[in-house]
Amino acid sequence: MRASLLVVATLLTACRGSVRPATAPLPVSDSATLTRIITAQLERSAAAWNRGDLEAFLSDYAAESTTTFVQAGRARKGIDFIRGVYEPRFSGEVRRDSLHFEAVETRLLSPTLGLVTARFILQRGVEVTASGPFTLVMERRPEGWKILHDHSSSDPR
Repeated sequence: MRASLLVVATLLTACRGSVRPATAPLPVSDSATLTRIITAQLERSAAAWNRGDLEAFLSDYAAESTTTFVQAGRARKGIDFIRGVYEPRFSGEVRRDSLHFEAVETRLLSPTLGLVTARFILQRGVEVTASGPFTLVMERRPEGWKILHDHSSSDPR
C-alpha cells in the first residue's frame, strides 16, 4: 500500500508541470500572434467603454501603484490615478463618445513583454471628437496581457 502511494505521488508530481491552468494565456512567440491577441483585447476594451463599464475598461491595466499613465505631457502612476482620469467620463449624466482603435501594431520584446502602438478614435455619430496615437507596454500574466505603461497623445484640433 505504501509503495502504491509513493508511485501515485511520484506520477502526480511528474505530471504537475505539464498542466496549464485554464486561465493562463497561450504562449506568444511572434508579433503577428501578439497583434491578434492585443487587437481582440482592444476590441473588448472599446466595447466596455461603449457600454459604460468602467471596471471592465480598466481591467486591462495592471492594478498596481507602479502602472504608469502619461497624458498631457505628465507621467502619473497608479491604477487609482487612471481610474480618476476616466471616472468622470463614465458618470450617468455625461455623454460618452463611441471608442474604437485603429492601426494596431505590436512588437514582442520578450516572452512576457510586448510593445503596442495604435490610434484611438472617439466619435459622436460621424464626427470625430478626439483621436490620437498611443503606446502601451504590456506584460503577459496568468490572467492575460496587462498594461504596465500607457502613453496617450491627442491629435491637434
